Amino acid sequence: MPDLTASLALLTSPAILFFFVGAAAAFARSDLTIPEPVTKALSLYLMLCIGFKGGVEARAAGLQGDFLVAGAIGIALSALLPILAVAILRRTTRLDRPTLCALAATYGSVSVVTFAAGQQHLETLGLTPGGYMAAVLALMETPAILTALILLNGAGRGEPGRRRAILREVFVGAASVMLMGSFFVGALSGEAGLARLEVFVGPLFQGALCFFLLDLGLTAARRLMEGGRKLSTGVVAFALGFPLLSAALALAVSRLAGLEVGNAALMTILAASASYIAVPAAMRLAAPKADPGVFVTASLAVTFPFNLTIGIALYSAAATWIIR
Repeated sequence: MPDLTASLALLTSPAILFFFVGAAAAFARSDLTIPEPVTKALSLYLMLCIGFKGGVEARAAGLQGDFLVAGAIGIALSALLPILAVAILRRTTRLDRPTLCALAATYGSVSVVTFAAGQQHLETLGLTPGGYMAAVLALMETPAILTALILLNGAGRGEPGRRRAILREVFVGAASVMLMGSFFVGALSGEAGLARLEVFVGPLFQGALCFFLLDLGLTAARRLMEGGRKLSTGVVAFALGFPLLSAALALAVSRLAGLEVGNAALMTILAASASYIAVPAAMRLAAPKADPGVFVTASLAVTFPFNLTIGIALYSAAATWIIR
């Protein structure tokens, strides 16, 4: 069982409360909106902060074995979870192939904001994970998309021009470049660089996260109202159950690999998260017939709120209980 005090602290943090403010505004039919360029800029800013601070901490820790082990676990989970997701969805839903593969990719890839919320929660518990976990986050974004593309089109199938465009979106898309680029900048500049950007990547980060989660609350609630009818019982059950299964697998592998409790907890949180930025961008090219009313709504309106309100505290408590 998750620690009640820790769960309450997470639910009453300003960032999470702003998510509920946005959702309440949407359900009340408020005309509150955040311009798309602002939300995109906030997304890039959050990824820059996460990547940069991770690079600084990874340099301080050195290129140690834990980083290599965590990276290998993250890549393997991201690549293999979509296969498990497809096997489950084929038996529990009647989704068309493009939508099914897009949904599988969504739950194999990861959420930057869930990572940020989980990292903040673990720090309040005194379980600060290694800074290199930001690099693991970046490594886990793309393998799931590649696996889903193979499942959708088969190895070597499809138009070469379209495949190149998809691969370009995956490897040099904004999210990947910002995360990995800022990680390398942080690793090269180290503590001296952090001292120069301390306010930018520190105190301002919390305010930006609140603003971003306000917008996500608006978006999630509105998509739930607009696309809720497209979510079958099987899809909703998957959106709630698959993160628990992914978390259990990630925690078991992390324990076998000997990861420290903070890193194992954050790995578990990452595995249980679902993408709503990288995957929709890639699937727009890869699977134009896939229905975003299913795979985006499931991630953003079902799994994301579940992880914020219950999941993160639950995964953290499980990691603490099993590994400590």
